[in-house]
Amino acid sequence: MDHGYKSMSKIPVSVAIITQNEEINIREAIESVREFDDIIVVDAFSEDKTPDICREFNCRFFQHKWQGFAQQKQIATDYAENEWVLILDADERVTHDLSREIREKIGDNTCSGYYVPRKNFFLGRWIQHSGWWPDHTLRLFRKNVSRMEQREVHEKVQVNGKVNYLKSPLEHYTYRTISDYLRKMDNYATLSAQEMESKSIMAVMFSLLFSPVITFSRMYLLQQGFRDGIHGYVLAVLYSVYTFLKYIKVLEMRGKFNGRL
Repeated sequence: MDHGYKSMSKIPVSVAIITQNEEINIREAIESVREFDDIIVVDAFSEDKTPDICREFNCRFFQHKWQGFAQQKQIATDYAENEWVLILDADERVTHDLSREIREKIGDNTCSGYYVPRKNFFLGRWIQHSGWWPDHTLRLFRKNVSRMEQREVHEKVQVNGKVNYLKSPLEHYTYRTISDYLRKMDNYATLSAQEMESKSIMAVMFSLLFSPVITFSRMYLLQQGFRDGIHGYVLAVLYSVYTFLKYIKVLEMRGKFNGRL
């Protein structure tokens, strides 16, 4: 297809996606951004059908050894051919309203980045409380003034310039089952513990004792998770367990389970 024609008919934004064994999600993710003229997938040598599915689409597909969330996303961003980049996780979907808003906003020369609200779905339900909505995350940015913050987990885009907020949300289909949550929880807890390994033992012990209770109380009561019904209760319990687990892992990494603390 003629590149000039494609640029006129599609949104001139590069979409950066990273994958590792995402055959359940990746097809719908790519289909949701087919209005964009540059789709990049950086895959960490998936062992399922992810590569085959990606190659069915008109996207640029690369494989790199896993180097962590932040570095993988930076690699995908570096491949971008457009001035503007949109980072999309494999379990996220870009709605038509969001695509239309992005097309309009990238013409604003005063902004270098945009926060996008996310509609997070847990066990099939949109969670409207519990601190999960609107869950703004900076995903749309100018490539030449932005970098991924290099950290183990909860990575963020750092933009040198003015940022603003979009109104139309991403749809995020996270944790479709309890088993899905538990599987990811162990990995995220390990990554979080690695970031906290230098904290003092007293600080870790204090957090271990109080943070799980604080996490549950904040999500379920202060952020009104009870209004999300049983989903809100289960979510608050699981996040308190995750909080407990990451501090336990800090102690484990520092060899504190040898009979004495």
